[in-house]
Amino acid sequence: MALWYIIVVCVAALAIAYVAYNYTRIKKMSEGTAEMVEMAGIIRSGANTFMKTEYRTILIVVVSLALVFSCFIEKTSGITFLMGALMSSCVCVLGMRSATFANVRTANKARESRSIGETVKVALCGGSISGLSVQAFGLLGLVLVLVIFGNVQHDAEGGGLISSLGGVNPTIMRISTYSLGCSLVAMFNRVAGGNYTKAADISADILAKVRNDLPEDDSRVPNVIADFIGDNVNDIAGNCSDLLESFVATVSAALMIAVILYRKFVDVAGIDLKALDTVFNATTTYPIVLACIGLFSCIGGLFYASVKKMSNDPSRELNLATWISAGLTLVLGFFGAMIVFSGVPADILRDTYNWAFGWVSPWVCALLGIASGVAIGSITEYYTSTDFPLCKKLRKKEPTTKLAEITPEGEAFVVTKGDAIGSRSVLLPVLVIGIALFVSGKIADIYGVSMAALGMLSFVGATVSIDAFGPIADNAGGLAESCHLPHEVRAITDKLDAVGNTTAAVGKGFAIGSAAFATVSLIVSYVGNYNHEMILNIASFVVVAGAIIGGALVEYFSAMLTDNTIEAAKQMADEGDKQLTPEVLAGKKTPDYNRMIELAARQALKNMLVPSILAMVIPIIGGFLFGVEFVGGLLIGATVVAIPRALFMGNSGGAFDNAKKYIESGSLPGHGKGSPAHKAAVTGDTVGDTRKDVVGVALDIFIKMMSTVANTLVSLFRNITLFR
Repeated sequence: MALWYIIVVCVAALAIAYVAYNYTRIKKMSEGTAEMVEMAGIIRSGANTFMKTEYRTILIVVVSLALVFSCFIEKTSGITFLMGALMSSCVCVLGMRSATFANVRTANKARESRSIGETVKVALCGGSISGLSVQAFGLLGLVLVLVIFGNVQHDAEGGGLISSLGGVNPTIMRISTYSLGCSLVAMFNRVAGGNYTKAADISADILAKVRNDLPEDDSRVPNVIADFIGDNVNDIAGNCSDLLESFVATVSAALMIAVILYRKFVDVAGIDLKALDTVFNATTTYPIVLACIGLFSCIGGLFYASVKKMSNDPSRELNLATWISAGLTLVLGFFGAMIVFSGVPADILRDTYNWAFGWVSPWVCALLGIASGVAIGSITEYYTSTDFPLCKKLRKKEPTTKLAEITPEGEAFVVTKGDAIGSRSVLLPVLVIGIALFVSGKIADIYGVSMAALGMLSFVGATVSIDAFGPIADNAGGLAESCHLPHEVRAITDKLDAVGNTTAAVGKGFAIGSAAFATVSLIVSYVGNYNHEMILNIASFVVVAGAIIGGALVEYFSAMLTDNTIEAAKQMADEGDKQLTPEVLAGKKTPDYNRMIELAARQALKNMLVPSILAMVIPIIGGFLFGVEFVGGLLIGATVVAIPRALFMGNSGGAFDNAKKYIESGSLPGHGKGSPAHKAAVTGDTVGDTRKDVVGVALDIFIKMMSTVANTLVSLFRNITLFR
């Protein structure tokens, strides 16, 4: 095991070194004209200020919770909670800072080269800093937890500094609190960043495109600069912490399942304890090994994309980097399984653990997870893209293209059609998730489900890199517009932005799919922590009551985020109206950007605390009042409602956004920018913005965070319940 840990640390160090190289490379590139340098400086300063202010609140909450965990749950769990929060925070700050350097350099590369291929490389270089950091820091932190505190132990007992509860396994507490630290920071970043960016984006679109017939990203509109900043604090920093949390949660779930399975089988009559120990060591090693292999593969895929001569088809080039990363992960993952499970008795895997294909079963489940992620990504691309390759071959129009074509009929048709696309887009991904859950469970029981989740995110470094490419390109296009660069530059960045919208939607599909797998694993882990049979009676009125309430809480959480964002957008639109004086519109006076940036930040920070801690408070209150089974019902109900809801939100929002861009690109003859059809599309995009970048992206964190909190506190619920 020690050798594997050394290999993991070396691979993580290699990834961090590659990140440092790309960071240095980006900073050495020219920022362009004096106006571009000035505008980029405003964006960078605003983003840094927002993050510093946000982290003051996060620090207070994190330190307070760490003390509670160490005092009352397990004495070292507060430290691991802090480690998780620290790793997530490092990735957020690094990703955000690199993006604020990369956006202006991407715009300048388009200005200097007039080449799509050259511009793609700069944006991808900036994105790779975020992507590789997510996987490297997440994995490194988890391995440090295991190395410092004595590996994964199935028979350990522990307690807090003040109180000691029965049945507390320190290993599970350390793993779950490390994951919870990552989750809490992710929730804060997603809620605050989403509110900031979408309030700015919606208000800017309304002021520019609807009320004043101004170009998108026109620097006369003060809200535009706040929108640029928001792209970095949410679409980069928030996304980094989101996917790091997802990645860590999947690895943690696999490790906790391995512990619970050991405890389940150790009391079976006639079991060979030596053989069982061998299986335990292998099942706790392979998740770490597969995650390490995925990180190494991502380095290879992204390095290949960086040295290869890029064509003028950015979508193909970006997909190539992902396919290389996924392919290498699969091939090396097979040999990793062969090595890790060598010497493990085949009969115990077959007869006790119910693995259909012996030692290769976890790898098959990981393969199934990767295939599911690709399928969900392709389905997402079909519903959100206006340039889906298969549709072009079949001469069939994509749903988003049909949405764009209905815009001349007015806003009501646009919103209704977009809702229908979002609802229709839910079925196939949920079918894929359901079938994959069933098949992976049949292949390797619940351990197989956790490995399918890990397979889906095993090359998260590549998917986040491609995802981060989108907001960097979007910011580059905004800078091109606001700094009055030639039309050809904006045409290049718009092409990259449209591709980035699709890659972002695909990334959200991976995140939601993996959330479903990981949450199922965490729920089973939760049940196994108080019931070794891992059975939750869904016919129990207690469980059903919890499930109904859990589903309703997802809807309440969604409404809370939407209300907060729209309220902030309205205030920013009103403030922007005041600043759009005749002198500003004539270009004789510069609007007060700092006032708008301050307003966006104040609203976002004001609205972030309650939604962010809701996922922690719900299972705590439910557990102390009604017990462990009620909380199990809460988790099931929230998961069943949140997965399709998140898919609907992400896909309908992506369709609205790309339908607007389809019109802005001139693809709908007779209905260009400023036309009634365009304004109807902007209305649709306004509806979709909150869905895809605020609510949809927070729901997967919401359900995983609830499940992680439940795993952490199950011993408390078992010992202290008001109504039994």
